[in-house]
Amino acid sequence: MNIERLMQRIRLGEDSTLELKQLVIRDNGKSIEPDPDSLADELAALGNANGGMLILGIDDKTRAVTGIALEYLDRVEAWLTAICNDRIKPPLDVVTHHVELPDADGQLRPVIVAEVPQSLWVHQSGNGYFRRVGHAKRKLEPDVLARLFQQRSQARIIRFEEQPVFDAGYTDFDPLLVNRFTREDQDDAQIQLQRLHLLRKTDGGLRAGVAGVLLCTLTPHRWLRNAEIIAVAHDGLVNNPDDQVDAQEIRGPLDRQIWDAIHFVQRNMRTPARKVLGRIDYPQYDLAAVFEAVVNAVAHRDYSRDAQRIRLFMFSDRMEIYTPGALPNSMTIESMASISAPRNEVIASLFAQYYPVEEPLYGKNQLMDKRGAGVRMILKRSEALSGKRPLYENLGDMELKLTIFAAPPPERNAGWQAIPSSGMRIGNDD
Repeated sequence: MNIERLMQRIRLGEDSTLELKQLVIRDNGKSIEPDPDSLADELAALGNANGGMLILGIDDKTRAVTGIALEYLDRVEAWLTAICNDRIKPPLDVVTHHVELPDADGQLRPVIVAEVPQSLWVHQSGNGYFRRVGHAKRKLEPDVLARLFQQRSQARIIRFEEQPVFDAGYTDFDPLLVNRFTREDQDDAQIQLQRLHLLRKTDGGLRAGVAGVLLCTLTPHRWLRNAEIIAVAHDGLVNNPDDQVDAQEIRGPLDRQIWDAIHFVQRNMRTPARKVLGRIDYPQYDLAAVFEAVVNAVAHRDYSRDAQRIRLFMFSDRMEIYTPGALPNSMTIESMASISAPRNEVIASLFAQYYPVEEPLYGKNQLMDKRGAGVRMILKRSEALSGKRPLYENLGDMELKLTIFAAPPPERNAGWQAIPSSGMRIGNDD
């Protein structure tokens, strides 16, 4: 979060997307002001308009940074969360940040910044239905409320990947990443990106879509904190921190996440080899199948689940990939190998058109194709190598788990060696 920009907004005062609140905490945190119903009205008003930002710990009259005592920070966070969940219907999703801002004397004081997205729902708070107009909330008249319900109902047809992202626009896009999607002989770059659903027009101006943030910014986790892969390699058979040999938080634009995840697998898998009549490698995994599995996880995961990441775990006998979200579009485990029904159609389409793959190992020209043969390839090639069919599991309609089993090493006769992807040899070198 850009502190200088945040301080500038505070100095300029409240507007249609900024609400400032000073907190008064009494009785060792048992009593907090302002009134919860009043604050619920302000939050719901932002969600019912264009979204915005609430900063707790700022005097809204003097714009002075008063802060929140450090020992009460978690208590205030829980209080705010309870307001969003219990006093607003349907519950309002906000993203909170703990930030230190300088007061008038230059001393850093903790505040809580709550980002309120433009909601796809119409929210009712304790005192009715409100919408932010200028720097104040206004009660919605029946005819205006009816139109808002109609608009939001239609807006819910928009897939999550196409929804606008608060506080992200064209200037946040990296020029080199944008160049992949634009052509000099066509319209203005911003118009081209709108056609690809990477930018969206909103009442508040041109905003980046979720897909735009994921594909065109260097730090998607700045806006979508779940947009990353957690990769961990273990020396044993279970998820034991004592057996951990490598770990990485893989971030960045989606194509970079894919390649970094593949490099992580290459770095941590072993490739035994024999040198009797020429070198013969025995890799643990078919990298083309692993590549397809990682691409599928990145392209098809549910990015609306902000508490879940893609997780890639490597063990001595298997690899596990956890993809957030239930199977989309009424798919089942049984139908996955024969039906193609992407959750993120924009991302899948762009992967198939604008992301060439030059490495011949993977046997494809783009990150994705439209044939729907990826799952079959994962199953066939992995089973051919290891002798065990990969296992897909739907975990409580919350995650899709893929287990790919490692190929057994060759018998350790003379002339064998085990070589990790780093090139370091383990064993005999006869």
